[in-house]
Amino acid sequence: MILVTGGTGLVGSHLLYDLVKSGEHVRALRRESSNLQNVLRTFEYYSPNAQELFSKIEWVYGNILDFYSLTDALDDVKKVYHAAAFVSFSPSDKYRMLKNNIEGTANIVNASLEQKIEKLCYISSTAALGTSYSGKLVDENVLWSPSKKNSTYSVSKFNSEVEVWRGIAEGLKAVILNPSIIFGPGNWERGSAKMFTTIWKGMNFYTLGVTGFVDVRDVTRAMTELMNNDISSERFIISSENLSYKEVFENIADALGKKRPDIYANTFLSEIAWRGDWLRNKVLGTSRVITKETISAGRNKVYFSNKKIKETIGIEFIPIEKTIKETAKLFLEDFETK
Repeated sequence: MILVTGGTGLVGSHLLYDLVKSGEHVRALRRESSNLQNVLRTFEYYSPNAQELFSKIEWVYGNILDFYSLTDALDDVKKVYHAAAFVSFSPSDKYRMLKNNIEGTANIVNASLEQKIEKLCYISSTAALGTSYSGKLVDENVLWSPSKKNSTYSVSKFNSEVEVWRGIAEGLKAVILNPSIIFGPGNWERGSAKMFTTIWKGMNFYTLGVTGFVDVRDVTRAMTELMNNDISSERFIISSENLSYKEVFENIADALGKKRPDIYANTFLSEIAWRGDWLRNKVLGTSRVITKETISAGRNKVYFSNKKIKETIGIEFIPIEKTIKETAKLFLEDFETK
């Protein structure tokens, strides 16, 4: 039996599809408020037998912040994929995100040790890696360091990894994956998928920052292949290409048949943007979209190496242009059915 946390998210729903399609017995943790329709829709993107495959998942109620619900969920489980995480760049979510990601991962590690599971796969992020500002490639050996420039999300993922490494020191077999920005079809109002919604509605601004991007199918492939061999106590960057946000925005706009963003968001415009967003939040109560952290991320130029994972499992990454075209096609199909 395999346990998956975060099964309703982009990575988790695609992982569940891969696992049940390959005949694995899968249990997935869910909260009472979880919307399983997004998971079923993910299955429908890839299979005409989506409902049949979806019905093979054993859903159990639980919460990564509830240790005892985890020990119950781990009964008869041999492998754990921990993909659950809270992602936000809004200052108001700071303490909630730190608690959820760090304490939740500590609970997963402790419960896995107590239940003597065979292996854990933790989905971290390139945000937990160190940064090279000289244009050199960031690999698995570039160490994260404390800095006021680090986002709260970065801090939460780094410290979550610390919990996994602590578990490894206590005898837990585990691998850590550090994916870059993940693209794929899912909830079009959350995460990277929301980028397609934003550009569909019209987006005029672009930045010249550079970062890594990867197809969600490559992430789940790396996850399952690393879990099905003897590799342990290792971390792997999962990233297909290093691209500028400008290139990515333009590719998405082209794939959706929309106007390309054509105004460079320089320092002056960026400062106005996050202050305007802050004011809207205070006056209208709208959720934060543009913050100091997102502005900073949009300016940074960070290049990631995927050499280690390619040499380890021989993966050939899906080109991001192909990923964008396929994801845009599914977005348009969903949009037309609304």
